[in-house]
Amino acid sequence: MSLKLGVPSKGRLMDKTFDWFTRRGVDMRSSGDGREYVATSGIEGLELVLLSAGEIPRELGAGRIHIGVTGTDVVRDRLPSWDTQVAEIAPLGFGHAELLIAVPRFWVDVDTLHDLDAVAAAFRRTHGHRLRIATKYHRLVREFLRAQGVADYRLVDSQGATEGTVRNLTAEAIADITSTGETLRANHLKPLSDGVILKSQATLFKSRKASWDTDTRETLAVLLERVGLSG
Repeated sequence: MSLKLGVPSKGRLMDKTFDWFTRRGVDMRSSGDGREYVATSGIEGLELVLLSAGEIPRELGAGRIHIGVTGTDVVRDRLPSWDTQVAEIAPLGFGHAELLIAVPRFWVDVDTLHDLDAVAAAFRRTHGHRLRIATKYHRLVREFLRAQGVADYRLVDSQGATEGTVRNLTAEAIADITSTGETLRANHLKPLSDGVILKSQATLFKSRKASWDTDTRETLAVLLERVGLSG
């Protein structure tokens, strides 16, 4: 059986993943037509599977791939009780970002989660409905706000650019992933001082649900030794 390694299928995360492995002697490169990818690593039994970053947690949780590279934020949001389904082998040192709560910059008196809770209560009294927080990370945001005692809000799904929902009047605040904060500033938003939900980065995960036989275990050991990790 081949050891199936799930890798992001496009964008900077794919490029950085390929670069990370290639620098460590596991050469990953595009096939000639630019539509398919192959892993030429010299490691017998290693099969590269290209998936979107969002699909990788699902495939790990289902046991259809053995290991995969994706963001810690995606794994923790997409997989209930994530640590029973996957194990974290190692962070890879790129793709750094923070999942955080941000509010309009003109809310000058709102800087903390306590302030947000007070504004949410006042908003409901004034408007008769709960303050809307746009996000793609419903599980993580809900758990975080519950633990922090923030009430009188509702999460709304952002199908497009989350940062634009406040400007477009479809939400009053957002919870989104950001690496530099530039998009927040461009949309006149500011992060709460204590509103960081999760610090994320690209991480190599191992499926607890996959079928692990002698061949896949041996291939994993060879791969990890090649790249300088322990499993």
